[in-house]
Parts: sequence; C-alpha cells; structure tokens
Amino acid sequence: MDRRTFVQVAGGGFIVSAAFASAGCAQHMPAVAIESWRGPGQEADLRRWIIGYAILAPHSHNLQSWIVDLRTPNEIVLRCDLTRLLPETDPFSRQIMMSHGTFLELLDLAARERGLRADISLFPEGVFGSSTLDQRPVARIRLVPDPSLIRDPLFAQILNRRTNRSVYDSAKRVPSEAWQAMSESVKPNSLRIGFVGLDQPDALHRHRSIAAEAWRIELSTARVVMETYKVLRVGGAEIAQHRDGLFVLDRFPVVMSKLGLFNRGKPPAPSDYATTSQIKDFNTKLDSTPGFLWMVTDGNDRVTQVNAGRAYVRVQLAATAAGIALQPLSQALEEYPEQAKPYADIRSLLNVSHPDSTVQMWARAGFAPPVGPAPRRGIDAQLLKG
Repeated sequence: MDRRTFVQVAGGGFIVSAAFASAGCAQHMPAVAIESWRGPGQEADLRRWIIGYAILAPHSHNLQSWIVDLRTPNEIVLRCDLTRLLPETDPFSRQIMMSHGTFLELLDLAARERGLRADISLFPEGVFGSSTLDQRPVARIRLVPDPSLIRDPLFAQILNRRTNRSVYDSAKRVPSEAWQAMSESVKPNSLRIGFVGLDQPDALHRHRSIAAEAWRIELSTARVVMETYKVLRVGGAEIAQHRDGLFVLDRFPVVMSKLGLFNRGKPPAPSDYATTSQIKDFNTKLDSTPGFLWMVTDGNDRVTQVNAGRAYVRVQLAATAAGIALQPLSQALEEYPEQAKPYADIRSLLNVSHPDSTVQMWARAGFAPPVGPAPRRGIDAQLLKG
C-alpha cells in the first residue's frame, strides 16, 4: 500500500499518531523466540545437546526445514521438511540443500566439542534429483567416541553468529587478515572463495549495481513477493507464535498490520511505498558495503550444494571471530526467469564461465553495529514425531 493512501485512510494521520503512541517506539524480539540462542543446557540425550547447536545454523528465509530422527540409538537421521521449501525463489532447492549443509557443519562442530566423531553419510538411500526433493534422508550421522579428535575453535562462535542486514561502515575496510581467516576456514574444501574491497572501487561498484538490480526484480515480481509474505512475521505476537521465517519489528509496518492496513494477501505494486521504500533502504545498505565475498564450486550436484553450505557457515563463523558482519545476497543467484540477467551478470563478473560451475554464495561483508539473533523453533519442533 502507498504510504499516502495509508495516511488518508487513517484520517489525516490522527489514527496513525494514536496507534504509534500505544505501540511505543518499536516492539522487541520475544524472549521465547530466541531462547535457543542461550545454548541447549543440560540434556540427558547428548544428541539433543548437539542438535541444540545445529538448529542455530543459517537457513534461507529462516525456514528451518530440518527434520531430525533420533529413534536409533547413537544415530541422527536428517531429513528435509518438504512443507518448508521456496519453489518461487529457489525452484531447484539449491539453497535448501545448502541450508542442510550449514546444519550438518554445526552438528559436526558440536559433536567434536563432546569428543564425538560425527560420521556423516550423505544421501544414504540415494541422491535427490536435480530439481526435486523427497522424503529420503539428506544424511545419516553416527556418533563415535574418538579421543584423538581436536576441538574446532569455530565452535565458540556459534552462539555469536548473526546475519547482519544493517548499514555497514563504508569507510572501514575489511582487513586482509580477516579475508585470510575466512579463506583458511574452508580448507581443504575444493570450492573457490574470493573477495573484493575498497581497494577495487570499480569492481565494488559493479557488485553493488548487480545486487541492487536483483533486489529490485525480487520486490517487483508478484509471485516471489507473495512467497516472502507467507513467511513474514510482523510484530512480537506473530514472531512468538511461529519462531521462524523473516520478521519485522519496526513501528510503521507493525502498526499498519494492527490496523488491518498491511494486506499480505496481495503484493504491492512496484510503485507503492512498500516496494520503493525497501528498494531505497537496501540501496543505502549496498552503498555502505565495503566488501563482498563469494564462493564458487565446479559442479552443482546435491552433495556439492550440501558441502557448500558447510563451507559457508564456517566462513561466517570465522568472520564472526574477526568482528566482520556478513549478509548473503541470494537474489542474483536465484534461478527463476526474471533474474536471468543478474544471474548472468554476477557469473560474468566473477569469471564463472563453465556451465557446471556455480556461484553458491555471494555476501556483503564489513563492520556494522551488532544485531540480535533470529528466531528459532527449538529442538522439539525439529524432531520427527512418532
């Protein structure tokens, strides 16, 4: 809805002002939605303790599409919740598979912390096709005591990891030692990781331009916007109820929703304030971005996608340890028709020419004010019932 229309509907601003006064400056994240970020605490079943860290992994649209089966002792079976997919923005479920990789990496780090080797078998009943997922396991994990294991220092960053969508410090460059730490974190993974910063202003401008165009397309494609609306939680009550998805706590949209003026049943027009304000806001954030990183793989099969997710969360943990904020930029990597040009543009910019090679991750990087954690549904919500 156009903001001017909202003010007119609300009677020249009087109702708006009254609603703002009753709502306060902004709502806060409900404690129940982020209690998982305190860590799992004491658990009689060590597997639940391990899973308590794994569920803190980053996930596309924060869908948390993990189903965990603990029915066999000393074993964890990971499946995908097929009701939690993104068929419009992620039509081949590449990002969903990466999100299962992030889960498995944090699981591995947590198991090591307790002296357990996580023997992870990917797709033990067969690999998914290139365009569909099914109920077969993504992974079967056997936990084996191993006194020779070395704890991974990245484990200490799990509770601190955040996806930071703020304005970054545009004048503060990412130091070379931080880029190096992120690169070292994924060895000996076979993917290629690259960076660009303030010392390459022309390339930096090109990155920003592609990201801005891809974001504009995403916000202007009705079916894609509606997919986002389905998992958009507005205000504390909705966040506490669902504890997943994308969330809004800012005063204006929360008040609009309370007054029944934020219609999530239809997409806003490209010219509406709801669209243009988000584009303007994101462009400001892009203009503040002093660095970008990317990860490219030689192939794009399901195993490669999972392993790319494992690598990305390691990069983010290494960035967290160095005080660097990251925000994935998924739009130009998405494989729906409207994004064809940004998709081709980012591949060209990153010199990805072989058709089997894939840009698995592209992210903003820089220094930014700290942000709070995203909601999590908790351990029990992820467990297979029955």
